[in-house]
Amino acid sequence: MPSLLWFTRDLRVHDNPALKLAADSDMLLCTYVVDPDWFRPGRFQSRPMGEHRWRFLWQSLMALEAELKTLGQRLHIAWGNPVEVIPALCQRHGVSVLMRSRLVGSDEAAQWQQIVAALPKVQAAQVETQGLFRELDLPFALEDMPETFSQFRKKVERPLLPPRPPVDPPRSLPPAPGLPEDDRGRCPQPVMVENDPHQGGEQAALAQLEDFLFTTQGIATYKETRNALDDWSASSRFSPWLANGSLSVRRAAARIADYERQVQRNDSTYWLYFELLWREFFHWNGQFLGDRLFSRDGVSNRARAVSFYPHRFRAWCEGTTQYPIVNACMNQLRETGYMSNRGRQLVASCFVHELGLDWRYGAAWFEEQLVDYDPASNYGNWQYLAGVGADPRGLRQFNLEKQGKTYDPRGDFVERWQGNAAQPVGLHTVDAADWPVAPGDPLY
Repeated sequence: MPSLLWFTRDLRVHDNPALKLAADSDMLLCTYVVDPDWFRPGRFQSRPMGEHRWRFLWQSLMALEAELKTLGQRLHIAWGNPVEVIPALCQRHGVSVLMRSRLVGSDEAAQWQQIVAALPKVQAAQVETQGLFRELDLPFALEDMPETFSQFRKKVERPLLPPRPPVDPPRSLPPAPGLPEDDRGRCPQPVMVENDPHQGGEQAALAQLEDFLFTTQGIATYKETRNALDDWSASSRFSPWLANGSLSVRRAAARIADYERQVQRNDSTYWLYFELLWREFFHWNGQFLGDRLFSRDGVSNRARAVSFYPHRFRAWCEGTTQYPIVNACMNQLRETGYMSNRGRQLVASCFVHELGLDWRYGAAWFEEQLVDYDPASNYGNWQYLAGVGADPRGLRQFNLEKQGKTYDPRGDFVERWQGNAAQPVGLHTVDAADWPVAPGDPLY
């Protein structure tokens, strides 16, 4: 039974049910597809894949390839539209079974449907690898998805519904077909950064997990430190590895439980798991919403009068607004691909309320820049801040001056990052017809 496993946001060997399933094949082609469209600007003036995330993703792919080699396999990196690439590979190698992880995202769902339609004789299966729970585990049907996180948490956070335990990795994998060189040479060359704290790959992810929980025991004070703007040790920093699947969320939850049994349980240890539940809520909410996750009026259908002001958008991206705390956060993001959870809330609030811009442009800029971009969490959080998401309170606006005094009382963060807005950023021109007509948390 020749099989193709299409890696997507599951770049790991540990706790990977899709890989475990593929281990029963006679022949296995492990594939990752790099889509050229990731590197082209879209209608909201940003590229889906920016420099920071691409570097981290490439490191993760190289690390996955090394892990697969220890199991007798290799990684075939293809370049092109998956709708064309995956069927061609299946037909060329007589593939009978096609597998991938089940993903959040309307584009991803549409791609899968087109691929399945192009391969009527191939058995196609999506495997749930992304969350704490499988859909069948949930105590409600997906069409009855709770509207708010609090309602969701009350339904899933109970002793009789623990997260799924991680599955063991396969001991070996079936052989790969004879293939010529893959397309990795056609991929953009990632720009490496010396001493970058975000190193892609499964082993780096597991090391960060063990370090935060058992070596430094940062988890013990996490609830008190998590709002720091510029301190690596203040938060778990799991999000980049969770986003591309180098770290299993179930592995993270299991190790938190181990820490609570072996060391201590307190408000901070619970809070880290609490934020895994936030991620889980956005995951299932994204599955439920489909296209509405990306629509201007969101889940609430509360239309807001918004417009597109190019000079305001550019000032926000470049860190040249009139708000020092926002500028510092945006400069940090542009230079490092990272921003704290508190910073993300502040710059999003400024974007929506002070600047009066369509939240989708901000979400798209985050998609390009963030090393830990995750569709469900990114767009879910932006809807939340814009007042069109799963939030019973509606609009959330922060007092930026007060927030700056609270979280940067001596001005150290602003001083460090305020002066980093020297060069204009590379915004991308799109057709004016695509512009709207006026008026029209976890784990960071």
